[in-house]
Amino acid sequence: MAASNPEHAGREPTGPSPVASTTARRGATSESAVHRALKRAAGEWALENRFPVLGFEVRVPASPYRADVAAASRHPCADGGVVALFECKQARSDFLRDEADEPTLRCETAECADRLKTLTSLVAAHRPDLRRGAALFPDYDDYDLRGLRHDGLERLQRDLEIRQRKLVRSVKFARLHRYHAADYLYLVTTAGLIEPHEVPVGWGWLDVSTQDGRVALRQPPQRHVTTSALRLAWLESMAMAGGRFQLRGLPPIPGKPPLAVASDRPLGRPG
Repeated sequence: MAASNPEHAGREPTGPSPVASTTARRGATSESAVHRALKRAAGEWALENRFPVLGFEVRVPASPYRADVAAASRHPCADGGVVALFECKQARSDFLRDEADEPTLRCETAECADRLKTLTSLVAAHRPDLRRGAALFPDYDDYDLRGLRHDGLERLQRDLEIRQRKLVRSVKFARLHRYHAADYLYLVTTAGLIEPHEVPVGWGWLDVSTQDGRVALRQPPQRHVTTSALRLAWLESMAMAGGRFQLRGLPPIPGKPPLAVASDRPLGRPG
């Protein structure tokens, strides 16, 4: 079967909007319900656009990330087969947490670390009384700055800690694009959550109406280069996610302790 055309927005769903119904029923505080509705909208859109193999909460192969929705064409390991990844965002804060540009953030973190090192050296030069006395020569000694109140030094330390945490936790979009995690990457949001210029590089954008649940393709994704081995790993991840979901939904056997669900990390591959 031919690969899906990302330019085609697909048939618009009919009937009550799952996003609208959950929002109206539980109000603005029901973020988890809205997120589930976005995943359903993304899954239905995938099915309507030639992605018949579908999985939810699927681990991205060879990464620490998990995809909200993953979908594949028929015979994804063959020539022309494709896999699509969908990342759903229900709130702007949720979007901003993952949208940092990794190269820019790395440069900013390095610059902040250099400024902190320079300022620490200047403070130490003016406060020799803070030497620990562990080394014979001052140039090789360490300084105890814990009791020192210095606004500039404390501000730089906080800025560096924030950037370091963000470098670890907030580069999901950039890394999935950089490493070609799937053939197509889609960001799925509620209407009005972001502006077109905020869509991460290489990603497509699906906008879900909170009124009627219509899914609109606002921006087509870049076609990434993947291998048949990667697409096979996606199939394995989707199968494992489906098995876990079905097992959790089955009633327990009387008198038998529940069986622990195996990890979704494929055997022989580091997680």
